[in-house]
Amino acid sequence: MGSAAELAAAVLMMLGYPGLMAAALVPSAPAFAVAAAVTYLADLYLHRKGSRLIGLLSKVRAGLSTRFLVRELLLILLLARLDLSQEPVFYAAIACFTVFFGLQAPHGALVTLIGKRRQMPVVTRNVDVASRLRIPDAPPRLLLRRATVKMLHLDLAAVVGLLVCALTDSVGPGFAGIAVTLGLGAVYVLALVPHLRAKRLPPKAPKVLGTVSAWLREYRPETVLYFSGSDDSAYQVNMWLETMEQMEARPLILLRERVILEKMAPTSVPVICVPGGVHLMNLDLSMVRVALYCANVGKNIHLLRVPTMKHVFIGHGDSDKAASVNPFSKVYDEVWTAGRAGRDRYAIADVGIRDEDIVEVGRPQLAPIKAAQDAPPQDRIPTVLYAPTWEGWDDNPGNTSLILAGENIVKKLVAAEPPVRVLYKPHPFTGNRSAKAGAAHRRVIALIKKAAAQRAADPRFTADPAAQAKAKAELTRLKARLDGLSLAFDERADEAVTSRDGIVDVRKHEEAARLRAEWNETYWRSFPSFEHRVITGAGPRLYDCFNASEAMVSDISSVVSDFIASGKPYAVTDSAELGAEEFRRQNTAVRAAVLLSNSAAELDQLLDAVRDPDADPLAKDRKELKEYLLGPDEPTSLERFDTAITDLALKAEARNVGQESHGAAEVGPVDGPPDDEAELTKGVTAA
Repeated sequence: MGSAAELAAAVLMMLGYPGLMAAALVPSAPAFAVAAAVTYLADLYLHRKGSRLIGLLSKVRAGLSTRFLVRELLLILLLARLDLSQEPVFYAAIACFTVFFGLQAPHGALVTLIGKRRQMPVVTRNVDVASRLRIPDAPPRLLLRRATVKMLHLDLAAVVGLLVCALTDSVGPGFAGIAVTLGLGAVYVLALVPHLRAKRLPPKAPKVLGTVSAWLREYRPETVLYFSGSDDSAYQVNMWLETMEQMEARPLILLRERVILEKMAPTSVPVICVPGGVHLMNLDLSMVRVALYCANVGKNIHLLRVPTMKHVFIGHGDSDKAASVNPFSKVYDEVWTAGRAGRDRYAIADVGIRDEDIVEVGRPQLAPIKAAQDAPPQDRIPTVLYAPTWEGWDDNPGNTSLILAGENIVKKLVAAEPPVRVLYKPHPFTGNRSAKAGAAHRRVIALIKKAAAQRAADPRFTADPAAQAKAKAELTRLKARLDGLSLAFDERADEAVTSRDGIVDVRKHEEAARLRAEWNETYWRSFPSFEHRVITGAGPRLYDCFNASEAMVSDISSVVSDFIASGKPYAVTDSAELGAEEFRRQNTAVRAAVLLSNSAAELDQLLDAVRDPDADPLAKDRKELKEYLLGPDEPTSLERFDTAITDLALKAEARNVGQESHGAAEVGPVDGPPDDEAELTKGVTAA
């Protein structure tokens, strides 16, 4: 439903309309003016906030145009009740609102046409289309952004003028307001017309597709990362961007939804977004030998149909969830897993994936995770990260520890002696579906903030305010430098302009990566090393929290598998209370974990391992499990990934050469049939 302020604005707006009717019937021009102001302002606030309540109003037949029309009709009623129905201004008001709403149709049609005509069949990043295509600048943002809202609000001049007329019995303001509303409405419509001229529109689809195909033939990508998904799944492709930048084969990222392109992180890899399946089929991808898929979705079929490349499922995480052994994976030539565990999952699941089609390549994305040290530095207390996953799409208690165990875990950690620092980094979706999860999340935050305040007042813990102030100033400086690099594309530009201008400056891209690493290092110095912390938002990232911690508490998810790369102690909560034996049987990643009940009574085992690593009984198990889940440390995962791509590209090339040879053989000899019976017999025998 949005925030409390949005809900209050919606309530005020909906109550304003009965108020308008009452004021019109009484009649009371001052009361009508107040109610009208409330409805205008509340409506505008909800639109500026992009509130979901606006969409709900449309579904119950109280959409934007309806609300404006009702307000205008009630204003006509007010004028009639004030005995102005025989005045020319009354008929002028009726004519004004009739003509004004008549202007909505051409205005809406023009806005829609301009948007459609400027929509590219293929949207690109890091592809040089500017030198090949003439793409004109977009129309002024003032004309197209929230155009319907702007057009309807032009009635404000007429409404104000007529209200002044009702309050003062002077018809001049009424006629003036009517003239302003109709004049501005006509000007708005006429201002849109020139932007439909051919010279102000991008080239049509065939020319754009031909240009992009020509670029592909020049660039000759060897490996494609293909992705399709909803607007909240962009993280699945983002996690592969750094790997794509580092790989040896020439990479290309192929997306299917514009919203994913908008939410994708900056990258130096060429990106092509092709929403239409037919347009995708018309692109020249004949040079691609390996296609990588990080999600099992229906639109994968549009590329899977291409036989000249080999198709690989690489996934977007490594866990024991059912999605990790989807039977859909049978459609791929190979399935790449991190380690032996992934291979065994498919064997146990028995979903039709052949063992010879599975390749263990490690997890290249885990390279930033640092290995465990023998003990935390002497100048700070150990840090324990609590990183629960979200509540999922159902109410299975095993989805997240937050609801049943979260408070118990945090209470025990903040009260631990000798003390530890707690970092709380919840999943971004926490509380989206479950009100209970949202409430538990807020209670955990309150606990951590209270414990942090108590620790700040504890004389055992001393801070260095000067050093922290210096670090905070450095954070501000680094953020300003990052913002100044302008890696993000102009939000005011449409997709045609961003395709034309959307080439990342590699130097700036590398500088931004360096600055982000520096920002992360500085962040941890900007507050005392003993301070409990709630970490949300884009930074620091989860892996940065891994590196700043000596141990972690989490739930069954890819977070646990990733943390195992560090070799550090970790605990996993059996929130569904399956029992230790069954929990370990179902979830490979917990075989070297401290298992927690919902009471979190077992947390002392994890804390003992943090304080005395040499006495950690699970250290050997973690080392073995790490290799089982993620593969060996040498050769590196990126090296194994590159090798797998090279091997599969050779298989694709061999297949294509074989098909060409087979096709040539089917054509037969060009000199005609054999002349004598001996030659004919020889040919039959050979066949």
